[in-house]
Formats: sequence, C-alpha cells, structure tokens
Amino acid sequence: MRAITHAAVAAAFLAAAAVPGQADAAAGDEVFAAKGCTDCHYTEGPAREKTIDDQLAKKGPELFYAGSKFQKDWLAAWLAEPVPIRPMKFGSLTEENPGGHPKLEGGDVAAVTDFLMGLTSADVEAGVVKPKKNPKGRQIFTKKMPCSGCHQYTARKAIAGGRSGPSLVEAGLRLNPDWILAYLRKPDVFKPVKSMPVFVGILSDKDMANVAAYIASFKPKK
Repeated sequence: MRAITHAAVAAAFLAAAAVPGQADAAAGDEVFAAKGCTDCHYTEGPAREKTIDDQLAKKGPELFYAGSKFQKDWLAAWLAEPVPIRPMKFGSLTEENPGGHPKLEGGDVAAVTDFLMGLTSADVEAGVVKPKKNPKGRQIFTKKMPCSGCHQYTARKAIAGGRSGPSLVEAGLRLNPDWILAYLRKPDVFKPVKSMPVFVGILSDKDMANVAAYIASFKPKK
C-alpha cells in the first residue's frame, strides 16, 4: 500500500512538471487563500451579485475572469508593487482611494500570477481586437457617450476625464483588448450590477470594437 502511495505521488509530481505553469498555478491558488486574498476577491464564476446591496457589500473586484481581462506582465508587476487603479475607493463615488493594497514578494508573485491568468472566460473571443488609435472609437469615447466622463485617460500630455470609474490611463498595458469588447457586448456576464451604463442596443458591434481598439491603444509614448 505504501509503495502504491509513493508511486501515485511521484506520478502526480511528474504530471505537474510536464505541464509548464501548472504547478505554479496550483501553488498560486494556495498562496491566494493563505494571504487572505479570498476575503476581498472571489475567483469562481459566474458573477454572484444580484442587487446593489450585493455590489456594495464587496470589498474588491471579482477575479473569476482575471486571465481574460489582464495582461500577464502588467498583473505580475502590479502584484509586486500595487498602485491604485481607481481614483475613488472601491464601491464609493465620494471617498478617495487610500491605496495600501497588500503586495506579494518573491515566488509568490509568479505563482499567483499563473493562478489568476488561468481564470478565463469563454465569453471572451481571442484575437478580435487590435490596439489602434481609432478615430471613431475616440469620438465615441470622448464625445458621443462619453466614457471620459467617468474614466481618466491621457489626452495629449495631460490626464483628463472623470474619477468615478477605474482609470484607463495606460489601460493598454493592463487590459486585454478582447476583454474590453466582450465587456461591452455582454456586461451582465462580468458585472450584472454596476453604475456604468450598458451600451448594448445603443452602440453597434462595430462601434464597440472601435472603442475597445481605442482604449487598448492607451500606452506610454516611446
């Protein structure tokens, strides 16, 4: 019996080692729980919120589609040195974000990054949106809707836009362009309860893609 147990453990180890990233993702899941990240973030979908009270009770954003939403390099850097994404405190329109999100160190950064990047959504179609300084997307973002009323972005050399939503300054480094489009197309899949307007039936699919391409182009100038 003991020999069988040892053989099973060895087989499991070899199987994990044969799949790059799998062992780190499993370790990352353990680190995520051990560090108390689950106190503020849930990682299993679908979205749980059904009322505004459900949304206001949350301490942090849901992460069950983190691997479809974020760029891996950005996520790893942010976990090691987190800076506020939202000007205002999560769940508030009046209270400044105090910052102070816990940081990870050493091997925990790569492990949790692998874990979160493994949390993907089937509603995000890959390879659809290419970052582009899209004039139509810019017009919609800044004037027609305008998204800039709630989201900060870089206009020429200055930060412009509202502060009630997450900042989109350099969003092209943070967000997957295909996720931006999926969020516009199917907002209820990702955030069924929110203050952000729904553009389904208002913007055409092509215009949603234009906006996604424009936001994805928000990157530092080289």
